[in-house]
Amino acid sequence: MTSDLSPHVLVLFGATGDLASRKLFPGLYRLAVAGRLPQHFAVIGSGRRSPGTDEEFRGLVRAALDEFVGDVDDTVAGSLLDRIRFVPSSADDGRDLAAAVEAAEDRLLEESRCLLSDVRRLLYLSVPPSAVEGMVQMLDKEDLVDRARLVAEKPFGTDLATARELHTVLCDVFEEIQIFRIDHFLGKEAVQNILALRFANGLFEPAWNRHTIESVQIDVPEKLTVEGRGSFYEGTGCLRDMVTTHLCQLLGFVALEDPHAFRESAIRAAKAAVFSAVRPLDPERVVFGQYDGYREEPDVAPDSEVETFVAIEVWIDNDRWRDVPFYLRTGKALAEGRRTITVRFRDPRHRWLKPADGGIPAPNELVIELADQPRIAIDVRAKRPGPDMAVVEGVFRLDLVGDVPGADPLEAYERLLLDVMRGDRTLFISSDEVDRLWEICQPVLDRRPPVQAYPQGSWGPEPALELPLGGWRLGNHAPDPGLTAR
Repeated sequence: MTSDLSPHVLVLFGATGDLASRKLFPGLYRLAVAGRLPQHFAVIGSGRRSPGTDEEFRGLVRAALDEFVGDVDDTVAGSLLDRIRFVPSSADDGRDLAAAVEAAEDRLLEESRCLLSDVRRLLYLSVPPSAVEGMVQMLDKEDLVDRARLVAEKPFGTDLATARELHTVLCDVFEEIQIFRIDHFLGKEAVQNILALRFANGLFEPAWNRHTIESVQIDVPEKLTVEGRGSFYEGTGCLRDMVTTHLCQLLGFVALEDPHAFRESAIRAAKAAVFSAVRPLDPERVVFGQYDGYREEPDVAPDSEVETFVAIEVWIDNDRWRDVPFYLRTGKALAEGRRTITVRFRDPRHRWLKPADGGIPAPNELVIELADQPRIAIDVRAKRPGPDMAVVEGVFRLDLVGDVPGADPLEAYERLLLDVMRGDRTLFISSDEVDRLWEICQPVLDRRPPVQAYPQGSWGPEPALELPLGGWRLGNHAPDPGLTAR
């Protein structure tokens, strides 16, 4: 496969950090293997501290590929590494970086015989929100904004006021069309499949409303602790890290109306309509938790009140979803690592159909597992074989990642890096979305619920378990081996 992308200079700020090692460089490698990178490109890693010579930096990148990719093709990796170098920069001094970008562009012009106007710049800004203003001003000062697309990582501010300040900082230098606010959940095949599941199947779309659905759960528990990211978590917390971004974006995909097309304007308009109808959160229906032992983590205050767990009740005041509660839950050091959406249907209440065990029948649920191998299960009831009209529970299971001819899945960061180079913002977040989601969550920041302790390996504080009427799918049901995330 040969890419038809324009020549690119990719500048990765934070190039020696965890995100670059785990996702960005492996993503570039996989795109190279698939022939999806531009034919002519250069990669410049940057940051305040140099890891040494270019060869030493390439050694770090190769080590990351060995760890996070596994079986690496030496020919592809060698060709990629030859195009990578490191140039230190800071908010105060970007002269060497600007010179390196100019030199890289000169080489690309010589290789490709194209015009300078055809060479694109991808600026990946993986820095804390507090550092964004200085870095953006440096990019402007060094004339690196022209022909550039800027990728901004979450969190997009720390509250409504700082989010608006960040927006002003970015748009004082870049046009909105140049800004790509990234949420890697939207790059996942399983998340995009929510749209296909709903709108390509007559089985689901007619039932996707308040008349049929009793509640929806969006559950993203994590088994890992903060694992050395204590400083980041102390300044961010679980609400800002996960809820205002990943979980709210999943909410948007589950709840939106038919966008009529898979393109930027259509998807963004559909999500905007949903978010405009979401009721600002009630702090009384929010549970904050902190796992036992968090305060002993490195770089964590001994009296920290930062939340590592959040459970929330959300309401959408529109015709489709009025009076249907959405429950969002996520946290660190929980019993399982999953990404599960559970759609709980209303009981048809035909009482003459009795459960065979004489108990109270469980509600029908559609369970969507957003794992790397996404799967769907539907709880149903059927007649038990025998002389009596008694019903038992059964499960339909659908494997969405079988042997599909021509299938060519991309990991989330691969997909999103490719979309930036294409200039496609469909799976990126608009400034209006950021603003509205902070408006929804701001009441919880203004009146923070008390942080309640929970044991590691549990499902969070007891009040969170009681938040949904009928309980959570995960933690309240016996584990289903057919749906365990891989």
